[in-house]
Amino acid sequence: MRCSISLRFIPLCLLLLAGFSTEILAKETPPKTIASFGVIGDGMADDTEAIQRAVDSKLGDICFPRGVYKLTKTIVIDLDQLGPTSLIGTGTATIEMHGSGPAFHFIGTHLKGTAAPHTFEEKVWKNQRTPIVRGIEIVGHHADANGIEATGTMQLTISEVVIRHTLHSIHLTQRNRNVIVSNCHLYENRGVGLYLDDLSLHQINVIGSHISYNNAGGIVVRAGDVRNLHITGCDLEGNMGDADAPSTANVLIDCTDGSIGEVAITGCTIQHTYKGKDSANIRFIGPSNKRSFTDEQRDGNITISSNILSDTQCNIDIHKMRGVAITGNTIWKGFQHNVKLTGCTSVVMTGNTMDRNPRYGYGDGKKFANAILLNSCTDCIFANNLISGVRSPEGGVRIKNCKRLNLNHCTIVNCDVASIWATNVSNSIISGCILGQDDVEKTDWKPLVLDKASANQKSKNQIQSN
Repeated sequence: MRCSISLRFIPLCLLLLAGFSTEILAKETPPKTIASFGVIGDGMADDTEAIQRAVDSKLGDICFPRGVYKLTKTIVIDLDQLGPTSLIGTGTATIEMHGSGPAFHFIGTHLKGTAAPHTFEEKVWKNQRTPIVRGIEIVGHHADANGIEATGTMQLTISEVVIRHTLHSIHLTQRNRNVIVSNCHLYENRGVGLYLDDLSLHQINVIGSHISYNNAGGIVVRAGDVRNLHITGCDLEGNMGDADAPSTANVLIDCTDGSIGEVAITGCTIQHTYKGKDSANIRFIGPSNKRSFTDEQRDGNITISSNILSDTQCNIDIHKMRGVAITGNTIWKGFQHNVKLTGCTSVVMTGNTMDRNPRYGYGDGKKFANAILLNSCTDCIFANNLISGVRSPEGGVRIKNCKRLNLNHCTIVNCDVASIWATNVSNSIISGCILGQDDVEKTDWKPLVLDKASANQKSKNQIQSN
């Protein structure tokens, strides 16, 4: 007997067969994860080679589930060869770096051109854009272990990352463009929290991060060519080694052998580096003495606004910069200086409060100074600031070797010796200020001292004698 099947049932059978085959195939070949490459994550096994295999497979999404992943050498992520690659966790994975060098090194090829889109090679957009590190912890277990290094990248984004006990947490080298560091904890490292090391970099945003207790500085820029550095809403504390450590700062911009421009430090709490011999909360070091201000000099264009600054030898220390705005900050407990400007031009400092703030005390009965010093500065405006309780033997606001200074509408009270002491100042105006002293025992206090001054104007100052 012949068996016949109606043609109308054949498509239905084929469809059912295809669905059944797909289900079997899915069960037999599950999606690849790092476990597919032999990664164990028990904190005992060396996962270096297995993680490198996972990266080199072009998997792209390198996802770390909960575990401890031991590395003994750097995982190299060659973006041009691998294509877009990210390292992702949910906050439960710890990477332990037991070798020297960075745990992860992102390498790209964007080593020429600018940040403008038309200067990018097509392979950068196709293979290298936006490497991401998110939601993992990196812990150093070697004296020369680093966290993350990036060279030649474009749009590197590091967020929700914890890095501890390394040499440098995030180390940017040679050249990078368009970097974002957000919501990170760079904490208790032997070197620098975020290190821009002899780097050509345009556009970097550091947002909402806690960068603290790093022995060689919190955010450090040395040499190189850096533009558009924005530090916003961060907490930077205690980024200083022991009392004999060399000069450093919570934010240190050292362009003695480089250049810096277009920097904004806004809405941060920056404090606690007072143990160092020459510590600072914010320090800009301008070019060497071989270079002077010219129309083409690029060191400057800086905004420091709406920050809380305290507990350090010098809260704001700026050397040889131009185009600086210091506005709306709360500043106190600068054991030597609250503000020190040296060799600067075109500076506006307005609307800041610099009070002694006895709430926290000053310890050991010492008369920490909180001094304000303008030395060898030109074309500056110092206005609408409130200054109280300076204990410097040179007075509240000390001005030396300056010209074309406009100091007006400030309240400067209860400072030792004098409210304002100006030496060798020319073509300047001091007007509309309130200068006062409440301590009746300070009989030698003077509101305003002008020494070796010429072509200056002083008028309409309100003097409150004791």
